[in-house]
Amino acid sequence: MRTTKLLLVILGMLAASSLSFAAAPGSKSTKSLSPQAVVVSLYRQHKTRSPFFQKRSRTLLDRYFVRELADLLWRDAHSSGGEVGALDGDPLFNAQDVEIKKFSVHDGIAGPGMVEVPVTFENFGEKHEVKFRLVPAGAGWKIANIVYDDGASLLEILKADR
Repeated sequence: MRTTKLLLVILGMLAASSLSFAAAPGSKSTKSLSPQAVVVSLYRQHKTRSPFFQKRSRTLLDRYFVRELADLLWRDAHSSGGEVGALDGDPLFNAQDVEIKKFSVHDGIAGPGMVEVPVTFENFGEKHEVKFRLVPAGAGWKIANIVYDDGASLLEILKADR
């Protein structure tokens, strides 16, 4: 009887802790998020502790980006020597200065082997669209490239600076 009660208490605690973890906002993992939710999570993360330009830990880069893109971002942050590297502005808005209004993350559009998530916004009154290309990675999604409305892409910018 005593063992049964103890077992029930332990099972109840495990169930409660797993439910609270799954429901926790701002969870550290992006594994089970939809492509759109990964993009939303990246913009939220960018406000508090951006994965771009920092040199302390690759954890944030690896959470959001495929290995090739994370490697290029990490290399750019380290090779710039405190100066401007390949990225000379905010890669989420493709701009050096930002005054963002009418920001919206749209539903993903499925393509061959990837999903494209458009983000629209106005920066200093000018309309822009940035497209995030995500690919399946394990149980979730990771960003393989960001395509800007001027025709450039994050991958091209970083590769050209090697």
